[in-house]
Amino acid sequence: MGSEDISQISVGEFETVAELLASSESLQFAFIIMIVGMIAIAVAYNKFSSLVKSHKIFYTRPHLSRFIRRAVLPFFAIALISSTNAYIQTSAVFEQEVKISGDLSPEATFAKILNTFNILVIGYTISHLIPIALTKRDKSILEKEDFDAWFDFRGFSDDGGDLFHKLYKWMPPKVTVDEIPEEEFQKHLKTKEGLKYLEEFRTTKGNPIGSYEKLVKDPFEEWKKSERTKYEKYYKNCITGNNQSGRKLKPGAKPDEIYPIDVWREEKRIHSFEPIIPSSRPPGYAKKQREGLPKSTKQVIPIGIFVATILGVVAWWGVDLFVLATATGGFAIGIGLALQETMQNYFAYLVIRKDKIFQEGDRVQLDTGYNGYVHKITPRVTYVRDAMHESIAVIPTRHLVTAQIINYTKENKLVPAIVKVGVSYLNNPKQVASILVKVGHRGMKEIVDVKGRHLVRQNRCPYLDKNKPSCGCDKDLHVDISQPVVRFNEFNDSSLDFTMWVYVRDYGAQFKTKTDLRMIMYEEFKRYDIRIPWPIRTIYQGDEKKEDEEIREKDEYRNQVIDKYGLGDIGRGGGEE
Repeated sequence: MGSEDISQISVGEFETVAELLASSESLQFAFIIMIVGMIAIAVAYNKFSSLVKSHKIFYTRPHLSRFIRRAVLPFFAIALISSTNAYIQTSAVFEQEVKISGDLSPEATFAKILNTFNILVIGYTISHLIPIALTKRDKSILEKEDFDAWFDFRGFSDDGGDLFHKLYKWMPPKVTVDEIPEEEFQKHLKTKEGLKYLEEFRTTKGNPIGSYEKLVKDPFEEWKKSERTKYEKYYKNCITGNNQSGRKLKPGAKPDEIYPIDVWREEKRIHSFEPIIPSSRPPGYAKKQREGLPKSTKQVIPIGIFVATILGVVAWWGVDLFVLATATGGFAIGIGLALQETMQNYFAYLVIRKDKIFQEGDRVQLDTGYNGYVHKITPRVTYVRDAMHESIAVIPTRHLVTAQIINYTKENKLVPAIVKVGVSYLNNPKQVASILVKVGHRGMKEIVDVKGRHLVRQNRCPYLDKNKPSCGCDKDLHVDISQPVVRFNEFNDSSLDFTMWVYVRDYGAQFKTKTDLRMIMYEEFKRYDIRIPWPIRTIYQGDEKKEDEEIREKDEYRNQVIDKYGLGDIGRGGGEE
């Protein structure tokens, strides 16, 4: 469409507005006062928002504080506009000869102007209140998920006074569990310690026994009160200086020094519901972690609603939207071509998010061979961080939809930690296999992270045998596994080669697990005189018979290991790996 056609677009009744304002100085003055008043309200609103952010309600009731902040602006704006309208309608302005072209009277035209302002203010307010309501709903869903996690954990570590058992009472099963002898089961039922043992007992499938009865009407509400009490204590410790820095943290400071309750909950969720220590992170940490994250649908909703409001107002004033859209169509096409790659990246981002191909924190390997953790996914590029923090790969998001990607994390809770070792030909391979099984069993119990959680996945957490809560190594394990797995691989030039592995909880856990397994293996080989040959060729002039006799001296000692630990699945029939 040419410039001549564009110039002929009907602007509806907008042309009468200028005529009306030009016809009366009183109208001009009232209009200016209203505009100045709107600006003053906007400035006061910003001051009010800053004031709210520096008060406790912003941290303890973030959704309510946002609602109040958004509702204050339209209340005063509509009051100002309505006052202006009442003043104009009751004054003698329109008793003068005010003439304008158009179907509406001057009074109706000016009233329509003011109503337009009201509609825009209301549209702006609604566009921001709806996301607040949606966010509140999403946070409520997450809060319910946190409660489910609390129930699975039988309480969080920062609960006061065994909250879980104040809300729930464990009821033993009516029938004896197959994996516990009848006599032992009945004995456990008679003592407090025995009942605790049964409550924490897990079957070989990892399932608990018994059931829970509620001791209160609504445990969820009681749990929420407990969590809010914890946050109140966290907030108090922040502002009183009872924290690691010994400094009083200031509400509303920039960068943020105190977590609002929603961020506090999210940080606990990320860190396996461990207590949040005030001042344990640098100021602005939470915001920095979320910096650059793409906007969610809720954040786009205000723009869509307000644009729709503006278009409705424009149509109300008589502008032909079809002609306007046709006039701007060519411009839109040009913009679309210029942003072609940007749109491809954006839609690729939507596909990745919708299909959950991968997400932040997943360990992936790109088709270029780069291996690392997905750090951040944006509608333009995706960042993959090297596991050793030595580099970050920046890839256009659209390339990841068509690329071949290996995801080591998605729906995969079993990653093998494999250790290879060669032993002397003078050692009995059955004895070696059994000792490696012992090494694996030790590793399953002894290899833990800094929080004491086992790195090796297993059907039953070793802590349960000590009447302690499970660390989670037996959670969400939906397949039967038999480990450790030992394999006699081959007769090498100078050694008998074995492989031993256990399954760990994620890709990164295998490296510490393999290191610790080698340490345990060294101890056990030294204890049982299992010899590892030098990987060199030599002319051997020793007394092989004497060396063999030396090794056989501990045969009985090593055979005791076979009797106790067996050979794993070596020597059994069939089975796929």
